[in-house]
This record gives sequence, C-alpha cells and structure tokens, in this order.
Amino acid sequence: MAVLVTRPHPDDETTAEALRARGFDVLRAPMLRFEPVPFQDDADATYGAVIVTSANALRAIAPYLVDSRLLKLPVFAVGESTAAAARDAGFGEVIASKGDAGALRELVLVSAKSKQLKKTNPLLYLAGADLARDLASELGENGFVVVTRTTYRMVPAPSLPREVCDAFVAHEVEAVLHYSRRSARAFLEAARSGGVEISALALPQCCISAAVAAVLREADAPQVTVAASPDENALFEALGRALQPRLGSNL
Repeated sequence: MAVLVTRPHPDDETTAEALRARGFDVLRAPMLRFEPVPFQDDADATYGAVIVTSANALRAIAPYLVDSRLLKLPVFAVGESTAAAARDAGFGEVIASKGDAGALRELVLVSAKSKQLKKTNPLLYLAGADLARDLASELGENGFVVVTRTTYRMVPAPSLPREVCDAFVAHEVEAVLHYSRRSARAFLEAARSGGVEISALALPQCCISAAVAAVLREADAPQVTVAASPDENALFEALGRALQPRLGSNL
C-alpha cells in the first residue's frame, strides 16, 4: 500500500524521501507543472526587502540572481523550505515565518513596528501567476507599497500517470497528500478523466490546510484530514492520524 504525493516536482521527490524514511511506500503524481516566466527587474527601483511565498519563485529566477543587487536585500519567506531556497539563491539575510502567507504578513508588520523594516521603500514580491491570497493588497492596507513581479506559473496536469490509475483500481493506495487548492482541483479533474474518481475519493485525503480540505469536502470525499499547521511535518502527522484506525485494525 502506498501514499500518493500530488506535490509538484521537484518538491515531490523530497516529500517521497521523507515518507520512505518513515516506512511508507510512495507513488508520485505531480498535479501542477512548474514553468518559469521571463523576469524583468526595474533597475531604477529601490526596494526595502523581498517577500517570497514559494521556493518556486526563487527557482524561476535563479540564473538572474547571480551577482544581482537583490541579493543584498533582506528576504521575508514563508516557511523554512522557502527560506532555505532563498539562502541557496545567495540571499544573506533571510527571515522565515512559521505558517502561511498570513503569518508572513504579520512578520512583515512586526518588523515595521520594531523599525527593522522601513515603509519608505517598496517591497518586491516575487510571486506565482495564481495567488491564493492578495498579500500585496493586505500589506498595502497597512501602509506598504508592494511591487509584484510574476516569476512562474503552475500548469495543471491533464491526467494521472497510468501506474497511479492502475494502483487505484487495484486498491494499492492508502492515502493521498494535498498541498494546495489548485493541485487538489487538478487531482479531482485528473481522477475523473482517468475513470478512478470513486476509488480515489474513497481514500483518506490529507490536506495541508483547511482551505485545501474544503476542495475535497466539496467533492464529497468522506475522509478528509487537515494538518494542525500549514507545514509538511504537520501534514505527515495528519497522515498518521488518518491511517491510525486502519493500522490499529491490523494489529
């Protein structure tokens, strides 16, 4: 029995390794495909800091960042994974929030209140084409000027891999991990087109947030478990909770 990881590549590989280290078999079906968008920086702009909500935003512009003036700016990043990507890209001062974009917004506001960050210079928001929330507007309501630069897009996968469909039919999948609303929607569409929707939705659906869980509940998935916080360790704990009754019945 395997856990299906729907996270985009290459992060799906990291997740698969972590699950295998915990004793799980893993299948992968990235439901969104990463595509970089040409990046144009305004050389005349003077920014106070960079904000990033996904490591993909940094991967997309990695070639541009070599010897870039942006590397001298502080970076506010969502979570340790994105913060690590910022450090790998060459940023020296990286401040990570614990949680989602809402936690990042609060971290920026606290930094401004403590005078560590000034509102006189705009913030550069390196973002994806599809945003779960309007972070720029939320910061704008608090007196910041935010310049948003789209660096990548995530394209939904049209279908599930054949081996994954076969695994659903053979009842060889024990749970599905979901990381975003868009990838969850793409999974539902792909399962439907592959003729395995009933089998797929009957399984435990483990979601990184309540917003992601809502997508599965709207599709009438009967077993939806939500991580206590929006990070992968909490998602793995949710997976353990979802499988506990099944594991217990095998003892």
